[in-house]
Amino acid sequence: MKVRRQMKIMELINSRPIETQEELAALLCQSGFEVTQATVSRDIKELRLVKVPLGDNKYCYALPPDMPKGSMDPRLKRIFRESVISMDYSENMIVIKTLPGSAQGVAFAVDSIDWEEILGTLAGDDTILIIVKHKDKVPELITRFEEFLG
Repeated sequence: MKVRRQMKIMELINSRPIETQEELAALLCQSGFEVTQATVSRDIKELRLVKVPLGDNKYCYALPPDMPKGSMDPRLKRIFRESVISMDYSENMIVIKTLPGSAQGVAFAVDSIDWEEILGTLAGDDTILIIVKHKDKVPELITRFEEFLG
């Protein structure tokens, strides 16, 4: 539940400006997560969210500054490790199976890596389709993904 809630927090702060913990808690409740302010506060700390200026002396939550290209932030690596059930591939496509409701968070983690071999991802509820530019790169990508599971 914690992983799903934290994935939802990342999704929410990427989709709109959220200025307060109370506003974030309310949006989580609207999304089906029963949370307290203390829980939201702990999630903010664990996700290492930062406040960035909006203008007019207003600030909103944001993810910390980008990691170097090709690396995965530790919290996203944890989401990947805790959510992925299996991986398989065919030609230039990789399919990742996740716990129910976790695919979009894992796809966000994959997209954040910004590997040049990946054209894009498509996520459902528990399945992610990754399109790779060249099929000869697929085994190497599978190996790199497996390192995140370790």
